[in-house]
Amino acid sequence: MKIVPEPIAFEWDKGNFDKNLKKHKVTNRESEEVFKNDPLIILEDVGHSVKEKRFSALGKTNESRLLFLSFTLRKDRIRVISVRDMSQKEEVKYEKA
Repeated sequence: MKIVPEPIAFEWDKGNFDKNLKKHKVTNRESEEVFKNDPLIILEDVGHSVKEKRFSALGKTNESRLLFLSFTLRKDRIRVISVRDMSQKEEVKYEKA
């Protein structure tokens, strides 16, 4: 099942534009890089898909920073909800891919 739209486009919430930078020191650009690098692991986040379908992603930036993202899709655009460094458990799962 293909989840990420082609071409890849992003939508950023103006109210939370710098939330991930302040909270987790991850820039929006780093978040976007994850979707362009392999491997990229995407799973449906059923537990948080109440109002809209949400997904979780494990991936890396161009500088090989390992990140966990929560996102949704709106009108063929990726809308990142939150992003942070991967936990050790997530890193192990990612490295196995």
